[in-house]
Amino acid sequence: MSFPWRRRRTLFRSTATTLAVALVVFQLIVLAVVAYYVMLPMARRSADDLAALMVLSAQTWVELPPETRLDFELELAKNHNLWLFHATTPLPRHDHLFLPYVMLLEDALGARTGQTIQIKVTEWERPWFWVEFNMGGQFIRIGFPRDHLGVSPPLALLMVLVATVALTLITAVIMVRRVARPLDRLAEAAVRIGQGEMPEILPETGAEELVSLTRTFNRMAQQVQELLANRTTLLAGISHDLRTPLARMRLAVEMLPRDADPKLVARMERDLEEMNRLIGQFLELSRGLNKEATQETDINQLLNELASAARNSGTTVEHLPEKPCVRSVGPMALRRILSNLIENAARYGAGKAITLGCECTGEAALIRVLDRGPGIPSDQMESVFRPFFRLESSRSSTTGGSGLGLAIARQLAEANGWQVALLPREGGGMEARLIIPAPAAVPVPGSRSVRPPGESGAG
Repeated sequence: MSFPWRRRRTLFRSTATTLAVALVVFQLIVLAVVAYYVMLPMARRSADDLAALMVLSAQTWVELPPETRLDFELELAKNHNLWLFHATTPLPRHDHLFLPYVMLLEDALGARTGQTIQIKVTEWERPWFWVEFNMGGQFIRIGFPRDHLGVSPPLALLMVLVATVALTLITAVIMVRRVARPLDRLAEAAVRIGQGEMPEILPETGAEELVSLTRTFNRMAQQVQELLANRTTLLAGISHDLRTPLARMRLAVEMLPRDADPKLVARMERDLEEMNRLIGQFLELSRGLNKEATQETDINQLLNELASAARNSGTTVEHLPEKPCVRSVGPMALRRILSNLIENAARYGAGKAITLGCECTGEAALIRVLDRGPGIPSDQMESVFRPFFRLESSRSSTTGGSGLGLAIARQLAEANGWQVALLPREGGGMEARLIIPAPAAVPVPGSRSVRPPGESGAG
């Protein structure tokens, strides 16, 4: 089982890659232009000059008297590092690895002599290049050592290219980190706010735009905390104030005359109980963002306990005991989420059996609650998680709840970095899915990507 948050494209990686590729391509274009319009003409001119010197030396040697040729050969070797010999047999063929400069020299020699020239290579302490051609009825061999060329354009180009690419990548990394690091801090602070925590005030440093963004975020974080505190206080106060008249009303019902209509009394008691339950849900909703301390919890054992409790209330639940699946979670939050999902499946499952399952891997724990009810239209899958939203067109209007159960489940899940969603079940019904990722794979709260790749969403 794989999960989509494993393959994230960070701003740092995508921006650095784009910038680096653009700069490297630009440098390659610059190097190609310099090589073609500057280095190649210079190499061609240098090769032509050397070819002219070699041909002129051969012509001079042929025209000199035989007794002076040795002195000329010594002078040519001393002053020009060219070694000229009168050869009797050609050297064996030996390729020169198609060095660009040597190929230009072959072309220049061929143009000046009218012969097909192939430069040959020998190894004698160091590489030597040899040219053989006929001049004035004599078979002439002229050679020079490899270091006579003095330069290596391909190596120079390679070194320039490597240095350019390295400098470009380092520059891209530095530039992008200056932008990505403040954004990473903002993202981490936003995650903590989503989990109900108050992050530390972020440093307002850097470029003017980032300073403005950070300052605005700090103000927003403070305002969000104040709003959440005010909401919690308001809902808690209202719930507390409502429980006092409820207690008086319950006492008044208990003191009704014995001859009161039993049906009316029972209905009033049910209404009072429903009101008390709604007040409890309001309190849960107000405390939804208060993150709970974690502890090692066996999810399969918890599912087994919840399944037994549901069976005691008359609900048919299928859950086979499995091997332990231990995770460090907030036990009360997890219990509340699963209780709400099971209660929702029982209420809208058309009286059919509910199936509970848990897949435990190194990446995450995937918990499923499946029913065989009428289902939910696909365009309403997210709407049912809004507080007080009731989909009466597809669910029973006589057994509909308050519309807070799934909202509480979603809020508790996001506060703990988990993911919860409803998906259509194969063969009819719904699948409530809760994903508890491993600490290294915790997604950003609020993410809706709960469907592992390759699955259709059916249970």
